[in-house]
Amino acid sequence: MILSLTKKGVGEKMIVKDEFLSKLRKSFGLNLYEVKIWAALLSRGVSTAGELSDIATVPRSRSYDVLESLEKKGFVVMKLGKPIKYVAVPPTEVVERVKKNVAEDAKEKTSRLDNLKKTDVLNELNLLHTQGIELVDPSDLSGSVRGRRNLYDHLELTVKNAQKAVAIMTTTQGFIRKADQLKPVFEKLKKKGVKVRIAAPITKECGSAVKSLSGLAEVRNAHNVNARFALVDGKELTFMVMNDADVHPTYDVGIWVNTPFFASAMNDMFDLAWKDMKAAGSALKK
Repeated sequence: MILSLTKKGVGEKMIVKDEFLSKLRKSFGLNLYEVKIWAALLSRGVSTAGELSDIATVPRSRSYDVLESLEKKGFVVMKLGKPIKYVAVPPTEVVERVKKNVAEDAKEKTSRLDNLKKTDVLNELNLLHTQGIELVDPSDLSGSVRGRRNLYDHLELTVKNAQKAVAIMTTTQGFIRKADQLKPVFEKLKKKGVKVRIAAPITKECGSAVKSLSGLAEVRNAHNVNARFALVDGKELTFMVMNDADVHPTYDVGIWVNTPFFASAMNDMFDLAWKDMKAAGSALKK
């Protein structure tokens, strides 16, 4: 879809592609009608609701509600007088306003969640979950996790609950990501006495990552192994089904299983491979 916006006072048209409108929606948190009306107003500077409705191909019955919403969000200013006209706020100012609103909203939600920890609501939720888990067969505790962000959230959840050991095998880039995102978790595991082992192809590219995990995890060079998985206490396994170099982060997929039989078998294979791997430090010296 292409939106044609007629500039004020001239016959030429400004073409706004659907891809651009989509970027506006994601960046500013607007719906389709809002980005259409806003883009139309930006192209004219000052305009009435009716004019903007015609230009942006938005139903007139909706244009007033949309403009009211944009006004509340700080994107437009309503001029006094008749007919009522609207003035576009400079985009640079809009960015600052949106940043401020997002920060305030995030702070409010974070505070609300922190306060929730102090109430009986969380205790009741935990009780419901505990009672429910007791009724579930361990083999049913499995599923797929889609998207790299969700994968790392899941890894953090499973790894931080480790009681004895964590074993991770990953790629070079995967090791760099884990060193960056899971380091706080590894620090807590060290205090608990949990042993963390990580196997990955070690190159100079990940030298800083190796140093950052020094003392937190034992890292070895898996130069001849190509796999991505994480084992927790030899009974819980999360493994990725694709090479991270060949898949977009959005489409990365992991399988999570909580079955001691399968996980322990993988753990035994990891131990065998681990014995033949050299310390990461020796690989970096080459």
